[in-house]
Amino acid sequence: MSAAALAKAVDDVVPIGAALFDELAERTRDTIGITRASYGEGEQIAFDLLAKTGRDVGFDVSRDHAANLIIKRRGTEPNGLGVLSGSHLDSVPSGGNFDGAAGVVAALLSLAAFDRAGLKTKHDVSAVGFRGEESAWFSIHHIGSRAALGLLPPEEIETARRFDSQRTLAEHMGETGCDLDLLRCRHASMPAKRVKAYVELHIEQGPVLVHRKVPIGIVTGIRGNARIRKARCIGEYAHSGAVPRDMRRDAVMAMAEFVHAADEEWARLEAQNRDLVLTFGKLHTDTALHGHNKVPGTVDFVVDARSHQRDTLDDIETFLKRKAAEIESRRGVQIQMSPVSRTPPAIMDESIRSLMRRNAGDLNLHVMDIASGGGHDAGDFANAGVPSGMVFVRNPNGSHNPDEAMTLEDFTQGLKLLASTLARLAS
Repeated sequence: MSAAALAKAVDDVVPIGAALFDELAERTRDTIGITRASYGEGEQIAFDLLAKTGRDVGFDVSRDHAANLIIKRRGTEPNGLGVLSGSHLDSVPSGGNFDGAAGVVAALLSLAAFDRAGLKTKHDVSAVGFRGEESAWFSIHHIGSRAALGLLPPEEIETARRFDSQRTLAEHMGETGCDLDLLRCRHASMPAKRVKAYVELHIEQGPVLVHRKVPIGIVTGIRGNARIRKARCIGEYAHSGAVPRDMRRDAVMAMAEFVHAADEEWARLEAQNRDLVLTFGKLHTDTALHGHNKVPGTVDFVVDARSHQRDTLDDIETFLKRKAAEIESRRGVQIQMSPVSRTPPAIMDESIRSLMRRNAGDLNLHVMDIASGGGHDAGDFANAGVPSGMVFVRNPNGSHNPDEAMTLEDFTQGLKLLASTLARLAS
């Protein structure tokens, strides 16, 4: 089938997607933005809506033991291997309408376009909607995709608590109809050895495509991270007017030196063409004890370092620990840091990226290679050994906020690239 014929079929089904985006926004809007809580009401509304649409257009609709949504279009020679495309349907509190949902809608529309064009594929192709990708609700990430791959640790199900309800993930999953016994034994509904490829469309969460005036990005990889989730610098409270500089154990001054040193190390690594982003996302004194006339005795902080390169994550972790020890010795403070948690980088499959570039040329699409700073379900599949790819769609105003602003025109271009890629992977 020609690229033009499939592109025409995509144009024909885009109104289905526009209607889905409108209904998702209407039914899951809060007073500020969009809220679809992981294993909660808003997410369930989204899953029910996509499942109904999948049935209405004639596909097999099911859910797995983690309540992930699976909308399947049968291939002509199913052999146990399938091509998957999708994303998540939950959102952060008061977030936007497109983060995650655009990928599930795009996957479903790709299947609908195949039908409209009369396209036959050898392999099954499934649109999937994953539960609980956002870590905002349970402080753990990618619940549905890790469960589908058999990679969700059972202890997380029992210990993770939703920040608003304070009830465990197991309780929320049970209410959603999940099979907790299968989850606890790490059953895999989508084992890596049975997935031929996974391709995800997602809005870009940063400003690069907007800045470069390019509507579509072909993702090269997803940054891994090294995170210090809880840390404190402990000095000594003292009278601000009575204690000389050389006798102080000032927690703020110690932290100012620590942050400045980290920033200089970041610049040094960048000058070596090393990939790194570094963030101190929390940095604060104790509001119950601080004051204008006190030398501050404590500062709480967290650190988030991300890179495509494992050795860069190793190096920045080593630097932070070494610098903390130096500052402790010189300034008489303690810098206590929780163990570093790590998520490995995920590299997108080069053959899929090459296929996307060829398809973009056939479709006269303006695309560029781009790295992903945020994590995605695609990263779990890539790191499990599944050939994986991602399409980014330009998105003014960033993500995780009510102002997400993906246009239907840009979405359509991304959808054409996704559909053509899935068609060739499944042939």
